[in-house]
Parts: sequence; structure tokens; C-alpha cells
Amino acid sequence: MTPAAKRSAILLLEDGSVFTGIACGASGEVRGELCFNTSLVGYLEVLSDPSYAGQIITMTYPQIGNYGVARADLQRDRLALRGLVLRAICETPSNFRSDLSLPDFLVEQDVVAISEVDTRRLTRHIRDHGAMSAIISTTDSDLDSLLQKVRATPDITGINLVREVSVAEPILYAPDDRAWDFLLKPAPPSRYHVVAYDCGAKRSILRNLHRAGCRVSVVPWDTPATEVLAYKPDGVFFSNGPGDPEPVHQTAQAARELFGKLPLFGICLGHQMIALGAGGRTEKLKFGHHGGNQPVMNLRTHKVEITAQNHGFGALFASLGELIPAESDGVREHVADGDLREWVQRGTAPVVNNRRVGRIQLTHVNLNDGTCEGLAFLDQPVFSVQYHPEASPGPTDSHYLFTAFTRLMDGRADFLDIDVSADRLAEWR
Repeated sequence: MTPAAKRSAILLLEDGSVFTGIACGASGEVRGELCFNTSLVGYLEVLSDPSYAGQIITMTYPQIGNYGVARADLQRDRLALRGLVLRAICETPSNFRSDLSLPDFLVEQDVVAISEVDTRRLTRHIRDHGAMSAIISTTDSDLDSLLQKVRATPDITGINLVREVSVAEPILYAPDDRAWDFLLKPAPPSRYHVVAYDCGAKRSILRNLHRAGCRVSVVPWDTPATEVLAYKPDGVFFSNGPGDPEPVHQTAQAARELFGKLPLFGICLGHQMIALGAGGRTEKLKFGHHGGNQPVMNLRTHKVEITAQNHGFGALFASLGELIPAESDGVREHVADGDLREWVQRGTAPVVNNRRVGRIQLTHVNLNDGTCEGLAFLDQPVFSVQYHPEASPGPTDSHYLFTAFTRLMDGRADFLDIDVSADRLAEWR
């Protein structure tokens, strides 16, 4: 992009904070909730993750786009994010897999983006003051006008964004592993039939289910449980997705009706759907978890997993029931501030008594803020995690959870107790 071709752009937050920069995508104006992602690589997988519907993403890594855009890495064909904020964008990528540059891709996808922003300052601001609405404009330079528009932006709390990214009709997932043939062993034969609720599922999640030996039927987010049971599946999966889980009533209701009938596995929003189905509650986090470096303790194995995460809401473990002292190291009361790292210090995976489903165990805890990262139902074949074990992008520590799902469908009580390293290395060539 020559200096003459550069267009100015403005990023303005609802509290009046102003950041100026250069337009590096489509022309126009977008509004949404501003968040930041700390991933060092994998920007294409981040941008194409449907969980970002309704949001403007700030990438904290200083240069984005240096290895271009490989369409095989897209998580969905159309991007769901509202806008993009960068420190610097690379216009001439160097990568044998690249199909086009990131700026050209943003224009193709009609994504408004701004570069040459002090993203360190911006990230500190979000971290200190919390997520807030923002506007990016390449067409309006009047700050009063922009502030008026951004303050009229609806909060994503209470809005069902899942309906914007889910499939409209049921489909059978068609795997295509050719882009990864040089890395991975061939997928095993399909031994299980899994129905996946698409709340905004990433392709890499469906691919990992396939590579664990599952044939995957994908259904819309609001599919009734009766229709899912008609597939006669071996298990049901609830996918990741965007925004506030509370308005996604139909999916939570389906989870509730499927408890005790089939093995269930949930990821991210799917974890929240399972918690809501059990009568629990969720909360909005101050600025969410977005990135590939979140440390999580597995309370059953006492091992730490470095995880990929993308969510702004979380399930409240204390809302699921009263602690069972005999199975919770003698503890009778939940921690007052909700910081679950107390259980990490105790080395205990506590259990509550839930009036709908029986005993529920806390299996994983976020070591940065003590939030709930995993649940296992002890009296029914159900488990869920808040993070993304498919790791696209991110570390592969949690890949074992797909194997765990197959073990759950096999009826094994020790389905979560897996040698993480051995499981992950088994898939590489």
C-alpha cells in the first residue's frame, strides 16, 4: 500500500477514549464489543472463529499477517467478527501455503480494520476498565458523532448471537485432512456416530471429533432433543459459540432433556449450555479469556494444561448445588468470592449435589483467575470444558478430551484419566 493510498481510520471507545490509525481492510464503519486476543500465531483461525460474532478483536502481537492467508486454515468460510484492530499489518506475506495477503482477505470479507494503533495501551485499558463497546470508522471523523453512535450500541449481554452463526439445516460433516497429511497419521475408522449442536462450531473441532473415530452429523442450535434422539447416535456434542449463553434457551433445554439418555460432551459455550441445563447460572467476565496461553489445572490428574480459550462468559460452579463434604475434603461452604483456586491448593476436585442430575464434580480450574473450566457428572455420562481442546490456534495439551469422549461412549468411568502426552503423540507421524 503506497502512502498515497493510505486512508485514515478512528477507533473510539464508549468511555470516550480515542485511537487513530490507518485503515487496512474494507471501508466503512462497525460497532461491537472490544476484546483482546493474546495469541502469538494463528491469527487466521482467530479471525474466522464464529465465537467472535458481535466483537471487535484487538490482536496484542505487534505484527499480524506475515504468513498470509491459507484458506485451508479457515474455521468458517465467512468471518463473523465485527472489526479488527492491529499494531502493524504485513502486506507482503512469505509462506508457501499462503493464498493471498491478509489486507486483501479483509477486503474480500468486507471486514473493517485499523492498524498503527498502540495496542499495548489499548489492551491495558480494556484490562483495567473491562470490555466495552467500540466503533471503527473510515468514513466519519467527527468524534461527537462517533461517540453518540457507539453509546447507542446494544450490549451483547441478553442477545442471542448463536442464531447468526449456526447452520440453517442439518449436514453431515465431510472431513478433508489433505492440508495436514504431512503432519498427522490417517484418521481411524469411524466407530461412533455423534450429533453435534452447531452453536458456531469451528471446523477444527469437528475435524478432531472425526480424527477420534466419530462420524459427525451437525444440527442447528435450536434442534429439539427428540430430533437428535431420532438419529440414534452414540453421543451428543455441544459446540463453542459467541456471546451470552443465557438467551440460547433452546440449546440448554435440549441438553437438559438429553441428560441420562446419551453421553454428552460440551466445549466453551457448550460447557455453559450443560451448566445451564443442570440449573446453574453464568456470569459475564470482566474482559474474558481470549488467547492460546491460559493455564488450567486438571484437578483429577493434578497436571497443568496450557489451553486455547475464547469466551466472555463463564459458568458458576457454586450455582450447581451444595458441596458434598465427604467428597470435597470435608468442606461444606463454597468460597465466598468464587475463586476456585482454593481447590487447586487443596488438591481436591470438589463435588456438589445437583437436584436435577445428581453429583457434579469440578474437574478444571483457570489458574489466572480461579474460574470454572471443567465439569464432570458423576451419576450420568456428561462432561464439559470451558476451553478449546482442538487448539486452532494454540497448544495441543488438551487434545486428550476428544479421546475422553470416545471412552465415555464406551462406558468407561475413567474416561478423563488419560496420559496427556501419550495421547497427543499418538496422532503425529
